[in-house]
Order: sequence, then structure tokens, then C-alpha cells
Amino acid sequence: EGQPVLVHSGPFGNIALGQSSIIADRVALKLSDVHITESGFGSEIGYEKFWNVKCRISGLKPDAAVIVATVRALKHHGGAPQPMPGRPLPEEYTREDVGLVEAGCVNLLRHIGVVRRSGVPPVVCINAFASDTKDEIAAVRRACEAAGARVALSEHWGKGGEGALELADAVMDACAEPNNFAPLYAPEVPFAERIDRVAREVYGADGVDFTPTAQRKLKELQERPDAAELGLCMVKTQYSLSDDPARKGAPTGWRLRVRDVMFFGGAGLVVPVAGDISLMPGTGSRPAFRKVDVDVETGQVTGLF
Repeated sequence: EGQPVLVHSGPFGNIALGQSSIIADRVALKLSDVHITESGFGSEIGYEKFWNVKCRISGLKPDAAVIVATVRALKHHGGAPQPMPGRPLPEEYTREDVGLVEAGCVNLLRHIGVVRRSGVPPVVCINAFASDTKDEIAAVRRACEAAGARVALSEHWGKGGEGALELADAVMDACAEPNNFAPLYAPEVPFAERIDRVAREVYGADGVDFTPTAQRKLKELQERPDAAELGLCMVKTQYSLSDDPARKGAPTGWRLRVRDVMFFGGAGLVVPVAGDISLMPGTGSRPAFRKVDVDVETGQVTGLF
């Protein structure tokens, strides 16, 4: 509908921290009164890195944070069957079940708490599906309002910008509030303590258990003279607040297990790996786009295959 969108940061740059680039943010802030930037995945993954890595590097501070929720996702956290690729969506996701929605809101409330912990006012966006019922949407509103969070229904999928007006108003109201945005830890805090704070105050764990390999690598990294300049990029499953993808809702009574620690010197990132999760492969030093060319006379493109 006429609004500019800046896409800057390749998929591997995006996946590492789940953010668009600082350059894109700074350009957008010069061009508009309101700038919206995305943190991929949930508050405990994408937003945590935005909060404690990207904002520290950029010096920028958010005025509000939007948590996008769907009735279907809340049903999933409330106990609905796991959807399987290639199979029909279980009927629990398309028929009314207020009980499942209410049970799943415990997960949403934890995300609201994470945003609040950063000192920023949260706004919950109910991303509507055609199968959502009025009573299910009302259940989400009740849970959010009881927690003191702003909540808005968005039907932009069917109505475009007009369908997101309630959300826009809620976000602007939140941005007008004073906030106390502050990092979870100072740069000089040791890596092991940083990990423990994220585990306890963001994930809801009772503590952290490090394998001998992880302990050894953290000790070596902590002895680097530039340790305070390095960012902490936690790696865990995106399917749960815990490190176990099968644990839905807001798990309690568990400990984060850090099995390995990787270091990416060019990016300046210390990467603790929790649980069993597949990592993306690295890219080559010569990107494929360098082989692509266009003949200016014929318009023939070469190098794509």
C-alpha cells in the first residue's frame, strides 16, 4: 500500500541473530517517523538477541515490542496434536476449542514477561485466521489484558492496512509510554554468567549444566582480551521455551544443557549450543551471484545454473 520495505541482510546473516541489519534500521529511521524491524522466532530467541546483542552494537532502543500470536499456535501449546507435514491439519486447529486456547496462553504470557523484563511495553498482535471464532479471540484478549498488556486483533491478511488499524493504534499508544529499556547483562559479565541469566530470566530454566567441552571452550574464550566486546548468540530449539522441542506451554523444573560452544571471530559471536539441534551449513567464500552476468546486447543471462 505504498510503504517502503528495506530488506538488507542475507538469509545466513538473518538466521544467526534473526534480525535485519543495523544499516537498514538507520536508513529507515532517517526516512520515516515510525520504523518497524523484525526479530525472528519468539521473544526468547530473536528478541533476546535484538535486546542484548543488536541494540548494544547499534545503540538504538525500541519504543515498543509487538508479540505476534495466533489462535492455532496457542492451541498447539495448550495440548493440540502436533501437525505433521503432508497430512491434513488436525481438526482441533479449525474447530472452536476455547479450553485449548486458554491453556496455551501460558506460553504467550511468558513471552509478554520477557518483553517486560527488557523494560519495553509489549503489544500482542492476534494474527487472525478465518477459522478463529469470536470466543477464542476473546479468550486471548482476556489473558493479555489480565496481564496488563495491550492486545489488538489484526486482519491484514484479508483487509490490508485497514485490517491492521487496531494494531497500529495500540503500537502508537505503547510507543508514547516511557520505558526503561536496558540490557540483561553488562558487556564485562563472564560468558557463563550471561548464559545463566538468559536461561533463568528468559527461558525460565532453574539453571545451566555445561558439558566438559563447553566449560573448556568458555574458559578459553573468557581469557581473550576482547571478551567484553563479543556478543552471546544462544542456540536452542525454536519449538519450545526450553531446550526440548517436545515441551510446550511454559515449562518449569528443568535445566538448560549446553553441550558445546562455538566461536565466530569475524562476526564477534560466542555461540553456546543447547539441546539437539541441527545447525545451518556455512557458505563458501565466493558467492554464486559473482558468476551471474547479463549480455547487454542480447539480454541473455548466464551463470544461473
